[in-house]
Amino acid sequence: MRTLPLRVPRHNANGQALAEALRDRPAVSRVYYPGLATDPQHKLAANQMGGFGGELGIEFAGGFEMADAFLGRLRYPRRSAGLGGVESLAVHPAPMWRGMLSEDQIAASVPPGLVRLAAGTEDTADLVADTLAAADAVLVPATTA
Repeated sequence: MRTLPLRVPRHNANGQALAEALRDRPAVSRVYYPGLATDPQHKLAANQMGGFGGELGIEFAGGFEMADAFLGRLRYPRRSAGLGGVESLAVHPAPMWRGMLSEDQIAASVPPGLVRLAAGTEDTADLVADTLAAADAVLVPATTA
């Protein structure tokens, strides 16, 4: 709790920077973040919140495989089963539901290409560069030797 006033502004800034940087990437079909003016809940969030937070959803155009490849290429955010902490964390919800729901149920409730990302307190430029590099890399077809 002592460091919360120091951490929250960085989480907000990193979340906003990531959302803005990712929204126009070719691999990304949609960014869910109330800090974007195009978000359907932007006005409501702006009225209710002092910042938009560090958590965002990124939906990849290539579905499950592209989302999984993106997570594998990140250096700063690490895979996690939950979000929250000082470090950036990433979750791919669709695989978590495998075995409990049918593929149709998963697709109806959790887009297979969705990644939830919680921005930590890392340097903003480093975090954005890492995330964009991972998003751009998933568009490059794998080469065979």
